[in-house]
Amino acid sequence: MTGGSVMDLRWLHGALEAGLHAERRIDPWIRPVLDWALQRPGTWLVQALINARRPDEGLALAEERLDPQETQLLEQIIAEMRAHLVQDFPAGQMERAGNTKTHALVRGELSIRADLPAALRHGIFASPRTFPAWVRFGGPGPHVPPDIEDVGVLSIGVKLMDVPGPKLLDDERFTQDFTGISCPTFTTPNSRENAVLQYWSRRELGLWYFLDPRRPHIGDLLMQGLWSKTQGNPLGSAYYSCVPYLLGEGQAMQYSFVPAAPVEMRIKRLPLRPSPDYLRENMIKTLAAGDALFTMQLQLQTDPHRMPIENASVLWPQSLSPRIPVATLRIPRQTFDSPAQLGFARNLSFNPWHCIGEHRPLGNLNRARRWLYQELSRFRQSQNGIEHVEPSGTERF
Repeated sequence: MTGGSVMDLRWLHGALEAGLHAERRIDPWIRPVLDWALQRPGTWLVQALINARRPDEGLALAEERLDPQETQLLEQIIAEMRAHLVQDFPAGQMERAGNTKTHALVRGELSIRADLPAALRHGIFASPRTFPAWVRFGGPGPHVPPDIEDVGVLSIGVKLMDVPGPKLLDDERFTQDFTGISCPTFTTPNSRENAVLQYWSRRELGLWYFLDPRRPHIGDLLMQGLWSKTQGNPLGSAYYSCVPYLLGEGQAMQYSFVPAAPVEMRIKRLPLRPSPDYLRENMIKTLAAGDALFTMQLQLQTDPHRMPIENASVLWPQSLSPRIPVATLRIPRQTFDSPAQLGFARNLSFNPWHCIGEHRPLGNLNRARRWLYQELSRFRQSQNGIEHVEPSGTERF
């Protein structure tokens, strides 16, 4: 690519970003109408177009299929994301490569329901009990912008503690991690396309992943557009795993965390410029007044083609398998915004492979995450001169 063409792309990219930022200032007034009119039919249409191009690979339930180039693709992704970290953050102030901005790290507890059907009683869901948790709410990354200038997607990391049994990643002994984002499908369908996204992202041309006419990803762009918005409060958003996990041997699931009660969503000063950290400020108000609750739901894979393991752009249809409530995530009333508690988030590493075997991550993106998250977490913490900590839940700040 020539210098002139790069400059042209940067100009176009900048214009598109400016348009997005302007829309974010008025989004809370127009989004309810857009969601009512477009989100459900738009999602159905985009998914129909994505599925029309997919061949039926003849896989069984919970069956994976490895890409022979997965190792090479993983090395490319790690190299691009590590270089992006060095490009954006000085040593000692390095943030996460993805889900970058920490809005909050809060205490919580996950209580498993006693009335689950037998098909769901596997792993941590085998019997009713309550697990202590640290819950991190973050932005999308790869930067740490004022909240009004992010891309409108939030992330959650739930780290359960006191979880018995051997773990698939040996740097933590008693934890089980669940991660999700506020869009029900992932930004890329697989690790092959994720390598393309990281290429453009490091060059600060992330939108070109979607719009490059030589290799467009319009379906992914439309899904992100239908589900991203100006967020008002991380405690009021639903979060989706987007990728599958085992639920016992031979059974695959996806999970979600859905708010169980309304919270403060108003953004002060819009359409003018709000506080750069208004999401954290709204969380502070919510948790000063009382508890926040999420319902954890599981969705079982019942059709290996229409609910694929290896393609995270496909939304698993609830018409084939409804989401079933299995637990309550309670975030109790608390004060969480001390510098020490926010700083503790840097010591934590969230990785879906911090898990017991009954919940082994499935699919190419999850296989990549095992090493990607571990390598980038170690790099970030070494650059910041801090150690990885497996939390116990007894930490006080």
